[in-house]
Amino acid sequence: MNKRHRLTGLLLAVCLSTGAVSGTGALPAAAADTQNYAEALQKSLYFYECQQAGPLPSWNRVEWRADSTLSDEVTGGWYDAGDHVKFNLPMAYSASMLAWGLYQYPDGVERSGQMETYMNNLTFVLDYLAACDEGDTVVYQVGSGQMDHTWWGPVELLEYGMKDNGADYDKARAVLRGTDSAVCGEMAAALAAGYCALKDKSANADSYLSHAENIFALADKTRSDDTYNNSDAGGFYRSSHFYDELFYAANWLYIATGEKSYLDKAASYIPNLGKELGSDELKYSWGMCWDDVMQGGVLLYAINTGDSFYTSRVKKHLDYWTDSVKELDGGLRWLTTWGCLRYANTAGFLASVACDTVLKGTDTKKYQEFYQEQIDYSLGDNPDHQSFVVGYGENSPKNPHHRTAHASWKNALDTPETNRHILYGALVGGPNEDGTYTDDRQNYINNEVACDYNAGFTALLCKMNTASDSKPDPNFPEPEQRDQEFYVETKLKSSDSGVTLSFKFTNHSAWPARIEDNMSYRYYMDLSEVISAGYQPSDVAVRVDRDQAKMYDDCKPAEISPITQYQGNIYYIEITYPDGRAAMPISEGQHQCELLLALVFPDYQSGWDASNDYSNADLLKNAGEYVISDRIPLYQNGVLYSGIEPDGTKPSTTTAVATKPAPSTTASWHLWRHRFNIRKPRRCEHRRQRQAERSGAAGALSAGQCRAEPAGCCQCRPESGRQGKRHGSRCAAANAGARLIAKFENSLRKRERSFL
Repeated sequence: MNKRHRLTGLLLAVCLSTGAVSGTGALPAAAADTQNYAEALQKSLYFYECQQAGPLPSWNRVEWRADSTLSDEVTGGWYDAGDHVKFNLPMAYSASMLAWGLYQYPDGVERSGQMETYMNNLTFVLDYLAACDEGDTVVYQVGSGQMDHTWWGPVELLEYGMKDNGADYDKARAVLRGTDSAVCGEMAAALAAGYCALKDKSANADSYLSHAENIFALADKTRSDDTYNNSDAGGFYRSSHFYDELFYAANWLYIATGEKSYLDKAASYIPNLGKELGSDELKYSWGMCWDDVMQGGVLLYAINTGDSFYTSRVKKHLDYWTDSVKELDGGLRWLTTWGCLRYANTAGFLASVACDTVLKGTDTKKYQEFYQEQIDYSLGDNPDHQSFVVGYGENSPKNPHHRTAHASWKNALDTPETNRHILYGALVGGPNEDGTYTDDRQNYINNEVACDYNAGFTALLCKMNTASDSKPDPNFPEPEQRDQEFYVETKLKSSDSGVTLSFKFTNHSAWPARIEDNMSYRYYMDLSEVISAGYQPSDVAVRVDRDQAKMYDDCKPAEISPITQYQGNIYYIEITYPDGRAAMPISEGQHQCELLLALVFPDYQSGWDASNDYSNADLLKNAGEYVISDRIPLYQNGVLYSGIEPDGTKPSTTTAVATKPAPSTTASWHLWRHRFNIRKPRRCEHRRQRQAERSGAAGALSAGQCRAEPAGCCQCRPESGRQGKRHGSRCAAANAGARLIAKFENSLRKRERSFL
């Protein structure tokens, strides 16, 4: 370790007049344990595991997730919200807040029993951010927001969903590069804060600091967001300014290194920080979020310098929240429509840090009550007893706006009606200004989830656990109750000459969503009448009138077995799909694969008796209707998966349990090089790609058009095949012939902070 790093603690002890950076001031005595903060933290961390991209680590606890987007140029990181894009600006902001929570309140994390889990999740995202550092440029986004947001399905099948949508998957997972100041400044802040939180706990910490310094230098030299804002990123997370990110990062780098040059850098940015409208006064209104980290920077600067002026600015900001922001019944300070709980909990975290550092020893009762109210309201201490954290409390959201948790098989927000998975720990946007809330997946204003929504909330939970006796749930997470993932629907039409069978093989897999090769099903029949007539079973004519699998490019057709003896006069015919792509839970046209089969009496004579066929009992009762029958068993690789054979044989388990694919052990260059501080050589193709991005990237949204709030807010509604418009944004058909229109999520929402 560099000598200056070893001296950091000593230098800070001299610089900080408030004493230790990690304060643990007491919570308000009246309500210190109204909620189970340990369980809330436990579940909030689980939410971040739900968002993991790339090869999943062995410690990932989410049974319905699997490896995904493995071909990304930089694997790992978090999917942003309910979508599949890795937007580095909000991701880095979120990582910095998680790092700050652990750095400030390690005793709270330890007391909650979540230290290992917390470190795992923080390291996972920091490893990705470090891997995005390419020396003289930085990867700041993976995935196209505009392309991604036209499809509603589980991320494990994103590649197939994009293809079904008519999209080029490589373009859908495009990589954006640059050195723009806001995103790079935020990445530097996250890595520096991560170093501070993990320097005594993780072998990777030193590499985080090295990357933080390099990325910060690039951001400081560029001092522009033009490339970033004119790219796909600008349509979803447009940066309104960058000096706040530079200021925030410089303060973290000073804490990490003890080098005064970083404190001097921080001071040099102050004249360019936001001002109150119509004055030269440093801005104290609004709140800290992914696009505005000024207030966090001011608090850090006050801590780092001990300057009473900046301490007064911290207090001014907290007074704004406690005295000026609208208060709902129950104590929530409601700042704005989009993600109101995100803002309130983050302000609460800043209040807790201020109380334990720069305001320590003063009367902070008002601020303590404030942050207590924000977190408790979120957890259900409100007039409606509504928890806004999925899976926490008796009355929590069931239908957050999240593709993979919903697990639709039809590329449709309304199918199924209820989310199939519990997105434990996800903080939804929150109530309306009047305090009302509806648990509606299509209402992304109130029911969106995002990494940045949980960031300040998680950090504040670190504080709340410092004086809490609550305990995490020892049985968490409990296995989900699974619905039927694979099944066959059958419709029968019979006559004296034979039967016509229409089979629909269905893939509704969600634990995880996946493709399974070599699935098959059997139709069992009694051929006594055929044999009595002097024929052999092989004389029965088998005619395939329709095989939907043949319609798909590069997909093997169904394989039809000869009529095979089971026992006695009972025979079966087996239909096998060697290629699992025949049925994928990605769209209306793909989640089922139909096969039309006719079995005809030899020489097309009369004499077929359908009533004695084992597989017909349920079909004959419901003639002309599709039926799911145990008498048409389903097999995987020849092993009985579901259903009952004629002799009573059943699957070894009553519920077919999918095995979660083992995480890939193949690590990309990007995942490993930062650990050894290896600089990647500049490649000429990078220059060509960046030039193409500059010339071809759509900067379609102006600052006035774009709300600059989290993306992932897609609505798909029936439009009778017509293109519709909403907020001036053109909708595109989700796929050819589909009835749903997928709206670009958040692309043209009104900027909620246009007055900034």
